[in-house]
Amino acid sequence: MFDYDLFVIGAGSGGVRAARISTSHGAKVALAEEYRVGGTCVIRGCVPKKMLSYGAHFAEDLSEAESFGWDIENPVFHWDRLRDLVQKDIDRLEGLYGETLGSHDVTLIKERTTVIGPNEVQTASGQKITAKTILVCTGGWPVSASCEGAEHAITSNEIFHLEEQPKRLLVVGGGYIANEFAGIFHAFGSEVTLANRSDVLLRSYDQEIVGRLIEISKSKHMNLRLNASLEKIEKLDGGSLKVSFSDGGDAAIFDQVLVATGRTPNSKGLGLEDVGVALDKYGAIKVDEYNQSSVSSIYAVGDVTNRVQLTPVAIREGHAFADTVFGGNPRTISYDNIASAVFSSPPIASVGMTEEQARDEYGDSVNVYRSDFRPMKNVVSGRMERGLYKMVTAGDNEKVVGIHMIGPESSEIIQAAAVCVVAGLTKADFDNTVALHPSMAEELVLLK
Repeated sequence: MFDYDLFVIGAGSGGVRAARISTSHGAKVALAEEYRVGGTCVIRGCVPKKMLSYGAHFAEDLSEAESFGWDIENPVFHWDRLRDLVQKDIDRLEGLYGETLGSHDVTLIKERTTVIGPNEVQTASGQKITAKTILVCTGGWPVSASCEGAEHAITSNEIFHLEEQPKRLLVVGGGYIANEFAGIFHAFGSEVTLANRSDVLLRSYDQEIVGRLIEISKSKHMNLRLNASLEKIEKLDGGSLKVSFSDGGDAAIFDQVLVATGRTPNSKGLGLEDVGVALDKYGAIKVDEYNQSSVSSIYAVGDVTNRVQLTPVAIREGHAFADTVFGGNPRTISYDNIASAVFSSPPIASVGMTEEQARDEYGDSVNVYRSDFRPMKNVVSGRMERGLYKMVTAGDNEKVVGIHMIGPESSEIIQAAAVCVVAGLTKADFDNTVALHPSMAEELVLLK
């Protein structure tokens, strides 16, 4: 005798999908969310960031419009206008998520909720609710600065709400979030410095492709400060920030410091350890292939498990959970060959093994094919920036085990390429495909 069959904590992509599919299987479901429905991706992550990225693309397009016959005089960017338009659309999306929950008879509780027993939760207002199954989908949280004066820095949570566009922006980090925001604000006209504690950026991506991004970023006069960690942030009279680094170089002055050094599982203060849920050293909930924790009635999906921090993965995990627990159809998902992209300038996209990973697993049977080209649009406009596509194959039949690219629209092209990698196609299959000309995607079937 429980109040609900399922109680979900966290209304992000994974939690909303799990709740919706569970009700379609006949479960009585409640969902608690302490902030806004939609989670990181919709509210303060990939969706608003992609909108900013779209805005940033106009900077180069407008500067090159004359080459294509257009006269555009004195274009001016207004940060506050784009910021407010983005937030307006986020409000729209949040409303749609709420409508989805309502139309599927999911009870929405807008309070922070913690776990107080294997089958019981408690809301911030003190209400105790029982459920046969509890699903934790609380996502991740940005890592904050740990140096002296860390309180003067912001994270990706706050960057979308800045009152003014910073003239001088320091972005700290080497991952996709740091590189994306660095490119976006550089395009908007900010003087951007990207600082990282090591000399490796985008560690999980093919480093030949990353090297091309670094080369292009430098050509656009973006400042890179590698092997440099934050030592101190000091707020000066007038509001600017003086930042000291560990590399021994001179301190520098910025208007804003964005710390984008990663995200940690958002499990703190949920009461999980008190009821016996095992966490790893990062605070991630340990789960099995069916998303079940060490407590049989408690499950978890999404970034709070720290497996693959991608929205489509959380959605698939949530769906598989619902089918398994309430649909009578035990399902797991594969984490192999998941396509990903960095919406940098230009974007990077990848699926499968990097060259280094392939050589570690397949040794001398690995072959690498490349296309290093200048997109037609760049030729016409006079921009010297070059794209690079790279295919990694393995075995006597040259099965394609990885595709990596940098160049305009790479993030759009990679999805079709991912289907090919998942399907186990070979280099010959690509060679036997007639090229679509003129396009950038045709380079995939012309690799040498």
